[in-house]
Amino acid sequence: MSTMVLMINLTSSSVAFAAPTTFNVVDLGAKGDGRTDSTRAFLRAWESGCASPSSTTIYVPQGRYLLNEVLFTGECKGRVTFKIDGTLVAPSDYRILGTSGKWITFNKVQGVSISGGILDGQGAGLWACKATGKNCPFGARSLEFTYSSEITITGLTSMNSQIFHIVIHDCKNVKLQQVQVTASGNSPNTDGIHVQGSTDVTITQANIKTGDDCISIGPGTTNLWMENINCGPGHGISIGSLGKAANEQGVQNVTVKTATFSGSQNGVRIKTWARPSTGYVKGVLFEDIIINNARNPIIIDQDYCPHNEGCPGQVSGVKISDVVYRNIRGSSGSQVAMKFDCSPKTPCSGIVLNNVDLTYGSKSASSSCINADGSAFGLVHPSSCLAA
Repeated sequence: MSTMVLMINLTSSSVAFAAPTTFNVVDLGAKGDGRTDSTRAFLRAWESGCASPSSTTIYVPQGRYLLNEVLFTGECKGRVTFKIDGTLVAPSDYRILGTSGKWITFNKVQGVSISGGILDGQGAGLWACKATGKNCPFGARSLEFTYSSEITITGLTSMNSQIFHIVIHDCKNVKLQQVQVTASGNSPNTDGIHVQGSTDVTITQANIKTGDDCISIGPGTTNLWMENINCGPGHGISIGSLGKAANEQGVQNVTVKTATFSGSQNGVRIKTWARPSTGYVKGVLFEDIIINNARNPIIIDQDYCPHNEGCPGQVSGVKISDVVYRNIRGSSGSQVAMKFDCSPKTPCSGIVLNNVDLTYGSKSASSSCINADGSAFGLVHPSSCLAA
């Protein structure tokens, strides 16, 4: 009996494994002194990383790196990770970025990750300008992803953004984990995370303290999951405002699970303009939520008309349906702890209260319903005003 032995010699010529590549921004000319413009060095790192067919890391060591407006655009050949141990700093003169509306933007990228790091938008100067009522620029968003997919942001801190901190716009398959947002409670338009026109987005373990919505959800958002969120100060987690445009995409399949609101203006809110619209909100779950002295713990406001401009005498066309509030407890900063102010043209329907317990100090809390239908189960306090 003979034995045949087949030997295969795997050499570098027969099988090739592409090693990950790292580009250090300091090696490409960046300086972590907080004064030297490092924008070109970051762009050089991006161009090299984006052109590489293997997985690439762009490394930002400790230090403060001054960046002007910068656009990272795809499509890249391989996946790119920004590993940030330092701080990216916006120009101290708010006018440099304030009229463009943007600071750091990723456009049409796939498989990009950001790990760690701090973004310092240095927005206090613009906030002070706006407080005086002078003619100020609107401001710049700190970080924005547009028309992108398979994005991961982990352990990033955004502080003192001029306006919105992190924006996810027209994207799919996005994960934000362990994100920190900090800004003054009086800072205008500084939404922590804004999601719009995007699908399959998850936001987990986020701590947000800011002057506007902790998380805001714009038209065209579907399959959004938010879990383990701490909010306050801020304006709460808001779907909207919606319905500013007559023809607008709807919002569907949104979940907020395990969230705490402390000293915020609102808890969970849905807000629409009092204007004709084809938009809608449906399939929303707010669950396992603690409210610590929020002015409006639960609110639907379909009569939004700031400064009485563009909508006096009109009503909202946005249809709100199938919204569930489950296992929510805590204290209200106002007597009306639950407010459902819905449109007479498209009344809210399918609103469900299940184990909701909200108090107002030593006084009795109340609920208010206008054009709202739904049901209540379990302990509901204050008593439900929903029409069955």
